Amino acid sequence: MYRLQIFTMVLLYFFLVLSDPQSRAVYDIYGKRGLDVEGWEVVERKRTPAEIREEYERLQREREERRLQLRTNPKGTITVGIDATDFFDRYDDEEEDMVQSGIPRLEINRMHISQSIEAPLTTKDTAILSGSLSTHNGNGDGSINLTLRRTTSNKGWGEIEFDVGDSHRPLIGLKIFRNLTSRFFVTAQCGLQFSSRGVRPGLTTVLARQLDKNTTGYLQWRVGIQSSMNTSIVRNSESSHFKFAMQLGLPHTFMMMSYQYKFKDDDQTKIKGSVKMGFFGTVVEYGAERKISRHSVLGATVSVGVPQGVSLKIRLNRASQTYFFPIHLTDQLLPSSIFYATVGPLVFYLAVRQLVIRPYLQAQKEQDLEKQRESSATNIAKKKQEAEAAVLLMQESVRRIIEAEESRMGLIILNAWYGKFVTDNSKKHERAKVIDVTVPLQCLVKDSKLILTEATKSGLPGFYDPCVGEEKSLKMLYQFRGVMHQVLSGDSEPLRIPKQSHRIDADT
Repeated sequence: MYRLQIFTMVLLYFFLVLSDPQSRAVYDIYGKRGLDVEGWEVVERKRTPAEIREEYERLQREREERRLQLRTNPKGTITVGIDATDFFDRYDDEEEDMVQSGIPRLEINRMHISQSIEAPLTTKDTAILSGSLSTHNGNGDGSINLTLRRTTSNKGWGEIEFDVGDSHRPLIGLKIFRNLTSRFFVTAQCGLQFSSRGVRPGLTTVLARQLDKNTTGYLQWRVGIQSSMNTSIVRNSESSHFKFAMQLGLPHTFMMMSYQYKFKDDDQTKIKGSVKMGFFGTVVEYGAERKISRHSVLGATVSVGVPQGVSLKIRLNRASQTYFFPIHLTDQLLPSSIFYATVGPLVFYLAVRQLVIRPYLQAQKEQDLEKQRESSATNIAKKKQEAEAAVLLMQESVRRIIEAEESRMGLIILNAWYGKFVTDNSKKHERAKVIDVTVPLQCLVKDSKLILTEATKSGLPGFYDPCVGEEKSLKMLYQFRGVMHQVLSGDSEPLRIPKQSHRIDADT
């Protein structure tokens, strides 16, 4: 009996899958392994076998790229420190040179490059190899690090670290993470740094507890190298991020508070600000970040402090790579430097977005649409012929439906268009790309009602796609109970008529 049930379920699965034309085409070309590829659920229906083959190969490439990305997890950071103090804070003995040259000098005083990759050894063991190179005022430095991590259980992991560099002797470290309860975890890290003076031990312990759904408290204790005690509270929600921290230690003792607000827009815009006060001075920071493309996030932060001065920090995150540009403007608190550090990046971003990013994205979109039109031109021509033939076959049925609807003052479709309409926001020379679908829609009227489901309307009988890859709408003028109605519906929006809200007032 059990085997019979399994056999029946298998037969039902293949019946449901193969009854769909697209799934049948995938199965005919690639077999069952083709149905297992993720991504078919978002592929447009009514595609030819050639288009399905191209889509399958694209999904396979993306799947392999994601698999490689997950296996190696490469991360990199490039930091370029820029000294721009000549623009705002010049020395007296340099003014004559500046008058002669006429252009303030920009100096790159430091650079830092780091890269890391992961190499899974077994299902539980992972090797992490990282390296870095840096230079500051003509002095170079470099280091290489090897970390071996083992996942002991679903509650914890441990890793051992080996690090050696030019400016410091070899270092050996051990780190352990453990979930004690569902809300409480601990991290312990110890290290031994070898030097000419002997071995310098260090120990860092972090205790953390989840206070509520969005709030976590941390307590950190560091002994040895730069001993300190730190406590912090972090609250992270969908709309904001808040952090408060206090530290007592040698040589750094401070109190810090930061807040970040997250806008609910497509660009994932965030604005942030922080205040940090300690024995070495006070620093106020404010800035913003925004997503500028699918894989890129751009951010800028202004740092104003005593005695640090004024700095502008620009950060670009591109996938797993980070590009960081700290620009030191002045050692003093000058209003002009604060103004230009605040307004300059904003004006520069708006100009680049308007003159470079938007035209580039628009050109890329038009290029993709052109390729899509060329690849589907034959199929669209075929669909157009099929739609025109279907409309001819509908003529007699539509005539009878109209007679029946007129006899009871029912639903009559006067005019209907489907495609891309020209609006006030359209380009100056852009033309409408629409087709007349009055007959196909009237043929779908039953008992003075027309119901369209939540799916693209290009697959309806008598329809075809007049503008591949572009947004489409359905505009309809119909009569019900002798009163005129009008409606504009999106391509994939469900539609049910008649409706009182579609009624056109006689005064208008």
